[in-house]
Amino acid sequence: MILTLFSLALATLVSEDAACLAAGVLVARGDASFPAAVAFCFAGIFAGDLLLFLAGRWSGPALLGAPWVRRWISPDAVADARDWLTRRGLVTVLLSRFTPGLRLPTYFAAGLLGLPTWRFAGALLLANAVWTPLIVWTASQAGQALVGQSLHQWETAIWTTSALICALFVLRYLSTLATNWQARREFLGAWRRCTQWEFWPIWAVYLPMIPYFAYLAARHRSLTLFTAANPGIPSGGLTGESKALILRRLAKRPGTVPEFVVLDHFDRRAQALSFLATYRDPYPVVAKPDVGERGQGVSILRNDSQLEDYLSGNPSLTILQRFAPGLEFGVFYYRFPGQRHGRILSITQKRFPSLVGDGIRSVANLIWNDSRAVCLAEVYRQVCRLDLNYIPRRGESVTLAEIGSHCRGAIFEDASGLISEELANTLDEIVDQHQGFHLGRFDVRAPSREALRAGRSIQVLELNGVGGEATHIYDPRISLRDAYRSLMTQWRLAFEIGAANRDRGYEPMPLFELLSFVRNRFAPPAASAPKPLPQPADALKLGC
Repeated sequence: MILTLFSLALATLVSEDAACLAAGVLVARGDASFPAAVAFCFAGIFAGDLLLFLAGRWSGPALLGAPWVRRWISPDAVADARDWLTRRGLVTVLLSRFTPGLRLPTYFAAGLLGLPTWRFAGALLLANAVWTPLIVWTASQAGQALVGQSLHQWETAIWTTSALICALFVLRYLSTLATNWQARREFLGAWRRCTQWEFWPIWAVYLPMIPYFAYLAARHRSLTLFTAANPGIPSGGLTGESKALILRRLAKRPGTVPEFVVLDHFDRRAQALSFLATYRDPYPVVAKPDVGERGQGVSILRNDSQLEDYLSGNPSLTILQRFAPGLEFGVFYYRFPGQRHGRILSITQKRFPSLVGDGIRSVANLIWNDSRAVCLAEVYRQVCRLDLNYIPRRGESVTLAEIGSHCRGAIFEDASGLISEELANTLDEIVDQHQGFHLGRFDVRAPSREALRAGRSIQVLELNGVGGEATHIYDPRISLRDAYRSLMTQWRLAFEIGAANRDRGYEPMPLFELLSFVRNRFAPPAASAPKPLPQPADALKLGC
């Protein structure tokens, strides 16, 4: 009998339901005691659940480090999910155990996100201590009849139990909403993030674009033709391009790029201090990774202490750039090969949200109370430099975000009314400094909207290739239909310009080479210290 029960424990690794059903039949026949049947099934189920968790833990670094994952899921998002699961691990494990279809993804995700093993194991013990006796007892009560009735009664019992447990969780959550103001605001923020498309994750926005992308690839007989749109940038600027390399080329036009320095992996602090020492008022200064997307790793530093913290927490190749005052814009520009003048597809003005204190509520409460800030409450709570418990004075302005990235909390507004021939001519002159660029987005600063329209006093913060979007689509006033129309136009232009460059002798990057390029760009740094980045003699002060 011990051998039979041991076999049942092993069988749970294949099918928990069938093994527990068989255990219940043995109990009903008197061939095994109820405690013994429960104990062996419990051991097998616990081992199987733990193996799912360990599979996620083992594959986590490789999976989360994959380029296609890192492109859509940022390290900050992974950290947020880990914190959430750590806080709600017990409830999540219990709910997933009693809800069909949730167990495997939940347990694997727990391991993937690095949930503490002891905490997860404790939740498993509690969940299985409830689940296993229940299912074995249900099977034993039905007895041999279950074998000939296609498990109908057993399935009904389990579904009924699951429905009751789910109903209890729903009632508990509703009672929390009824008695907890912050929980209601969290629910409102989550609801608006689901119903207002500008807050959707990037993969959800681009998923419907796949058929159109496939149409463009078939029409032009190349899946990667867009990589030839900007032959002067690796992969056409889809991802992983060096910001410093692009800025150095644009800096050939005087006054175009705020002065910057590239900090390599050797004595970065001395390089930074040497760069800052050349200015009477060195701060604020912008620090950002040489390779990065969507504002990740970008910070505005205002003193030596913040500089020290940034350099110690960001080991990658770093750009330190003078802060350019004024208004920030995203300008999407394109120019077909062989043409002298280009065109502007869209302009986005980037606004940095702020709230006004009333002398009563804390920063955290002001965020929860604001109709828009509540949608990005967790983002603002992370990026806001003030203590969340600080109570601003009446009339005091509290800046929530200062980086011009939508996913970092900036507000994007369609400013296409600023498109002008003067601005296009200025961008033509700037693009002339970068051979092999034809399509992408300039992130710029200008003293005013009028100065931008006139093409005067523009400073380029970054230049993005085909991976850069026409960001006006994230204006709340832009409908989803108009946003997709703009995205389709952008990618149609990328393929058409790529086709024109192909006719001029530029070959698109082969698919596997592109995948390899992306993988290498986002590969973890080697254990040994890399060699210093070669720099020209005047690299300490570019853009003068």
